[in-house]
Amino acid sequence: MHLNSLHLTNFKNYEEAIIELSPNINCFIGSNGAGKTNILDAVHYLSLCKSYMNVLDRQNIRFDQPFFSIQGVWEKDAQNIAIHCAVKVGAKKVFKRNKKEYEKLADHIGQFPVVMISPYDRDLISEGSELRRKWMDGIIAQFDREYLENIQRYAKILEQRNALLKNMFQHGLFDRESIEVWNEQLVTVGNQIHLKRQAFIEEFIPVFQERYNYIGLETEEVHISYRSQLNETSFEQLLTDYERKDALTHYSNAGTHKDDLVFTIKGMPIKKFGSQGQQKSFIIALRLAQYDWLKRHLNVRPVLLLDDIFDKLDQQRVSKLLELVSNQYFGQVLVTDTDLERIQTIFKLHAMESTLFTVENGTIETLVL
Repeated sequence: MHLNSLHLTNFKNYEEAIIELSPNINCFIGSNGAGKTNILDAVHYLSLCKSYMNVLDRQNIRFDQPFFSIQGVWEKDAQNIAIHCAVKVGAKKVFKRNKKEYEKLADHIGQFPVVMISPYDRDLISEGSELRRKWMDGIIAQFDREYLENIQRYAKILEQRNALLKNMFQHGLFDRESIEVWNEQLVTVGNQIHLKRQAFIEEFIPVFQERYNYIGLETEEVHISYRSQLNETSFEQLLTDYERKDALTHYSNAGTHKDDLVFTIKGMPIKKFGSQGQQKSFIIALRLAQYDWLKRHLNVRPVLLLDDIFDKLDQQRVSKLLELVSNQYFGQVLVTDTDLERIQTIFKLHAMESTLFTVENGTIETLVL
């Protein structure tokens, strides 16, 4: 599976750009701010129906324009499949496959997987639990449609329960009968989510540990723990235990929406006790394990997106990563960098051929050497 072509209109800094891609390695060279990462983000859109960078779709529309569109042609199972994404101010996002609009965006998730390694990945370690939950959910949902639907259902039930708690707080009453209607639904869906997350982490950990030992410069004990209130107590009991606190805060304080992943090295939180190099190895190992997991469960090789890694990583870690690329473990790869000479030297050293593009002022051109 790979992406044959990409057509951008009013997407971020691109008025219009058309790119014919190689099924192997594609390198985009340009200065900082030229729009290299935006190309990778467009591919991310065509895979996951959303930006890697911006939560709000309208933030990706070119300045002073009413819409953006991204069109791409994927090749999968010897077939060409055209995917079109369009976002217009004041209208819902439109996603089409071969000119036919999806009824639900969820129907597209998992069809054309990508994995991105970016300097922004460090947020998985440094930021709060919500980002780590979304990362985990995003992987499972590409393989398990029921899980994706449950995540969406849970969010809606939680929103309704919180609205009821707020309403009861404002009126100075607590209607247990009304809240139990939402409790029952929350428990049913939440228990299913909890079981799927547990199973995922159990399978994911050994793959991650293997990848860390490969990419890291030292052999160290690293681990991922799934922290959930449901690990020790039933969801029903949790809701009973937190009933008073929920009433006072008019917010649901117990459930799978409070889950987190704990990243440790030598038994200590890597956020506090890991060196910068150890944290980089940890993040790359997470992404490589993500690639392995998707490859195994979806039975395709995801597209690998490498954003500015040669500038942010030391040479030894880059070499380890490129060993996998040169051994053709990955399928299609898209790389961004600021230094043409560095890219040429690196790929020559690893005996790899690549298609080069220059990116400047919203224009993309194939570089012929």
